[in-house]
Amino acid sequence: MKSLPVAVLCFVGAGALCCQSLAVKSPDNNLEFTFSIDSVNGEHGALSYALTYKTKNVVLESRLGVITVDLPQWVNNFSLSGSKRLTVDETWKPVYGERSTVHDRYNECTIDLIQNGDTTRRLQVVIRVYDEGAAFCYRFPEDLSTSVINIKDEKTEFAFEEGAVAYVTPSAQELYYARTLKEWSYESNLPLPRWAARTPDYESERPLTLVLPNGLFASIGEARLVDYSRMKFVLSREKKNTVAARLFGPVTESSPFQTPWRVIMVAERAGDLIEHNDIFLNLNSPCEIRNAGWIRPGKVIREVTLSTAGAKECVDFCVKHNIQYIEFDAGWYGYEYSKTSDASKVNVDPRRNARKDLDLQTVIAYARQRNVGVFLYVNHRALETQIDDIFPLYEKWGVAGVKFGFVHVGSHRWTTWVHEAVRKAARYDLMVDIHDEYRPTGFSRTYPNLLTQEGIYGNECMPDANHNTIVPFTRFLAGAADYTICYYYQKSIKDVPGIKTTSAHQLALSVIYYSPLQFVLWYDKPSDYQGEPEVEFFDHLPTVWDTTRVVLGDIGKYIATARRSGETWFVGAITNNDGRTVDIPLAFLDREKNYVASLYADGGERIRTRTHVAIDRYIVESTSVINADLRPSGGMAMEIRPAKDSDLHTYSRYRSSR
Repeated sequence: MKSLPVAVLCFVGAGALCCQSLAVKSPDNNLEFTFSIDSVNGEHGALSYALTYKTKNVVLESRLGVITVDLPQWVNNFSLSGSKRLTVDETWKPVYGERSTVHDRYNECTIDLIQNGDTTRRLQVVIRVYDEGAAFCYRFPEDLSTSVINIKDEKTEFAFEEGAVAYVTPSAQELYYARTLKEWSYESNLPLPRWAARTPDYESERPLTLVLPNGLFASIGEARLVDYSRMKFVLSREKKNTVAARLFGPVTESSPFQTPWRVIMVAERAGDLIEHNDIFLNLNSPCEIRNAGWIRPGKVIREVTLSTAGAKECVDFCVKHNIQYIEFDAGWYGYEYSKTSDASKVNVDPRRNARKDLDLQTVIAYARQRNVGVFLYVNHRALETQIDDIFPLYEKWGVAGVKFGFVHVGSHRWTTWVHEAVRKAARYDLMVDIHDEYRPTGFSRTYPNLLTQEGIYGNECMPDANHNTIVPFTRFLAGAADYTICYYYQKSIKDVPGIKTTSAHQLALSVIYYSPLQFVLWYDKPSDYQGEPEVEFFDHLPTVWDTTRVVLGDIGKYIATARRSGETWFVGAITNNDGRTVDIPLAFLDREKNYVASLYADGGERIRTRTHVAIDRYIVESTSVINADLRPSGGMAMEIRPAKDSDLHTYSRYRSSR
């Protein structure tokens, strides 16, 4: 790490409020972030920026600034008082992840500003430019004339060229819709969240992925949101084709204080967005857990009977199928929405199990003897009032982790609360899964006991395959998502329809959808398993990886992802509601080395199991290309391991049919 010389600025005109600009380039010189101080729409000393990639426009000139309750606001009348540059090129090893090593390489510039010529009115804009994208944040130094900052909103904008298509969604657990920026409004009949009232603007969740008219892909998002109000996106009412940041609510903080990072990912290929999503982790602080050996990712099955017998059956199933955890969901300590329900005691909700025959201590002991851990679901009502009592109690019980349910999200208060709750869980060696509307912004780097979170329209609602081919390029850029795979579930529970995709599609999702805590059976019970041979794929499946490659991908149409654990590769390929044939090259394999590929594909009625998954095994190598005939809403999963000498005599070599 070394400092670079102070930035060289371009001055146009005369006087303190004339145009001032500087550029920060990525290490490979392809991305260029240009920061400017100029007169905009009659406002002197306004802050703006633009971003280009290989001279192509990514973000056109867009405003920067912070809107405060107190006047003057931090949006204009600025002048430059100095700048400092830094370059970083280092690697770090996460406790777990989509890659075993993360490269953190960027050029940074911290810009010092004063407002109205008053040296006590100081603001900093910090810019980092990576090969994969750019990020910026606002920093309030400590020596302000007033130490309290009352932020109302931001002036942050992202302007794009005419014709940009955005994948918008109104909330963290809703479907995505592809819309040009011109069409992104209530007038285009975009649906609202199920629980929301109509507001003046149509808000979309982050990250927001866009296909630009010049062929580039971009995604704008938020990193290191731990003590601030959540950002969403709305269309600017003032500027055409411009997306504006919208805070959930006000923020009151004391200086020194830094806002979350605003992130702009850029790629020439849609799959590169996924391969480069470590930018969100890099923008967070390093791990603060000294000894993280107790953090153990793995697969999990939900225990749906809330009974001792049912739980033991789940544990036995886990042992046979290499599943690391069972999870007791809502109802084990009473009705989850009642403030009188006590999460320090077992008191089964009779609506879940009228017999109320759950001996939790017996189950935990039985599971631990078999190296299976137990997660407990706790609704936010109990968490808010009992957290300081139940976390040390759960550690004493031998509980492995807690699933937070229906936590409040968005506001400054509740954002701060939920991240403090994760910190408290770490003190008692408890892993965490946050459900419902929470979306990650990279905090699992700092506290990796936060294994996963929902914040996705997942298999609880049984979306179709079109949706499933969009979320890898949108929601999963921000981090792991607990989609809750439901392998056998075909009938309806209440208003929830059955699975709309094939069984091979569900197998493939477990590779494509990254989650260190991966539910492979959500609505399903151990008794649903009837010896289907392809379940061996789940048995062998890891949940964290050494390497990740997106082999093929077209947003909303299809994707093929390859991930390596040790010497074994796992591949998942899915299509949308339409059938198609895709060729999957295995160039990611080591050259001049033979492998055994087990292919799990939709075999139709010729396969006489209820899942209709065909299994074929071949010898393959790095030059092999798998011809995947994907049925409508279908998929293919592969396990590819190094071949033994005996395998060369057992299996035939794969021959491409094209």
